[in-house]
Amino acid sequence: MEQKLIQGSKQFLNALGEVDQKLELLQSHILDMRVSCDEAEAQLKLTNDASKSLLERAGSLREQRQEVEEKKSIVTLFLARFTLNEEDIVALTSRDVPVGKLFFEAMDKTEQIRRDCRVLMAGEDGPTKAGLDIMASTSSYLEQGFEKISRWCTNEFRELGRETIIDVTPTLQEAIKRLRSRPELLTEVLSMLSQIRQATLLSSFITALTRGGPSGLPRPIELHAHDPMRYIGDMLAWVHQTIAAEREFLEGLFGLKSDGRMVGSIRRFDYRGEEEEWMQELLDLAVGKLCSPLKARVLQTVRSQESSIVSYKIANLLQFYMVTMHRTIGEKAIVSETLKETTEVAYKVFHDAVDAQGRSLMRVPLDPDDPSLTPPPPILEHAQILREIMTVYHSSMLGDESNVGQATGFQDISNAMVDPAIEMCITSSAQKKQIRPKWDQSVFILNCLCYLQDTLDIYPFTSGKKEHVRSVIQERIALLIQEHFADLLTKAGLQALYQTCEACPVDEPLSHAPGAQPPEVKVALQKFSAWLSSPEVVQSARLSHLTAQRLHAQVHQAALGRLAKAYRRICDEVRNPKNRYEAGSTLLGSERPFGQAHLLWQIFGLHEDAGDDDGDQ
Repeated sequence: MEQKLIQGSKQFLNALGEVDQKLELLQSHILDMRVSCDEAEAQLKLTNDASKSLLERAGSLREQRQEVEEKKSIVTLFLARFTLNEEDIVALTSRDVPVGKLFFEAMDKTEQIRRDCRVLMAGEDGPTKAGLDIMASTSSYLEQGFEKISRWCTNEFRELGRETIIDVTPTLQEAIKRLRSRPELLTEVLSMLSQIRQATLLSSFITALTRGGPSGLPRPIELHAHDPMRYIGDMLAWVHQTIAAEREFLEGLFGLKSDGRMVGSIRRFDYRGEEEEWMQELLDLAVGKLCSPLKARVLQTVRSQESSIVSYKIANLLQFYMVTMHRTIGEKAIVSETLKETTEVAYKVFHDAVDAQGRSLMRVPLDPDDPSLTPPPPILEHAQILREIMTVYHSSMLGDESNVGQATGFQDISNAMVDPAIEMCITSSAQKKQIRPKWDQSVFILNCLCYLQDTLDIYPFTSGKKEHVRSVIQERIALLIQEHFADLLTKAGLQALYQTCEACPVDEPLSHAPGAQPPEVKVALQKFSAWLSSPEVVQSARLSHLTAQRLHAQVHQAALGRLAKAYRRICDEVRNPKNRYEAGSTLLGSERPFGQAHLLWQIFGLHEDAGDDDGDQ
């Protein structure tokens, strides 16, 4: 066991000896490595010491490179924001690039650059050089752009100006909108547009007058010159339609929305913006050239009319268009002023025609051989003209006039038409009365006046003149009642007795007066009693010629009432003791109505107050 232990120990020692040798070899290698590391460390230290300045230089360059990159980025962004690229410059300045989307985008970019550049101009140290340079360059490009817009708009207007109706494109609308910031250029462009539209509309109007539309449809307006209403109406309708189309074109040109005004309604002029003023001026100038040929033709047509009805229709037509123009384009417009002048001339021609017609009516004599008491043909024709004039006046009203305004507007016409007719009836009837003594002048005058009154009753705006005619009728009714009373008094046999009672002196008895002595009274009462049985009591043959039956009853009853009063007066005088009639009651009671005045009222079918009516009802 010891041998084995020793042998094993030797084996351990041998093995450990080999290990020791290996460890010594490893130790030597480690020592060699340490030497090499020390040498490498010494060399690295030398290298680090040698490259330290180079590293510091490289770091400095990296920092400088970063700063340069940042500055480059800033410069790139600055140039992109504050400068125009080549495409933008070409779009603004070149004539090869049309005015359109690219052009407007370039202008928007230029204006945005100028707005942003104001920040550079507002530094604490004052405007920067970059800001001044940018403003100068962009100003030049922007002015060239506006000049390009001006030239383009002028060319567009020249191309489109040959047409009566122009469709406004969005590009043209945007171009005009851009020019608002350059009033001098916009004024120049609009002045050119005004001249072009004046010439175009005038040429179109002359063409419509003389040649008509394409292929002859519609037909030339002057073909209807023989029909004054259609001739003038077609010309005014053409002008009105042209004004509406021109305003629509200008609204589209300036980008204004329609105000929603209904056709014919009043346009409000209390607020007028800059665009509205431009539109008003351009519209006025464009259609102003039409006024000269329009006015010449209208006045020529108006002055050539002989019929007062046609003259009045033309005057009302002109007034309608004048009011329409006042409401749509204003009272100070050239067309409105022209229509105002022509309307005044037309109304003057009409009033002159009416006055001449009235004077000629007063010179028309009545036929001396005509026994008729109805209105004569001259009065019938005159009333028919009056009726037509009233119809035209009623149709020409706009609907917003008051009753007083309607009556006032027709007053001059009614005076010029009715007054001569009344005077003609009275004057001519007086002359005919001298030729035909039995001819009933009063009935004739009342028939004529009632016919005129019925003519005026058609419309309410003749109320003033109707009242005047009514007052004249009442005066004539009062005269007719007096005449009819005197006539009845004569036919009844009481005229002499009644006149004696009226004229008898107070200090002398009535029974002693000639014409009122008892035998004469008895004869008069006998005649009166016989007359009470005649048809004259119920109906008068004379008054049957009155065309108005109400006047027949009114006049006859009023005259019978006066006759009843006259009989009562006679009865009172006969019964009065101071008049010394012997048996006065017996004298009165010998004949019907036996001295009882109330019986006479019953015979006449009247109330006792009927005699007080002198025709005022």
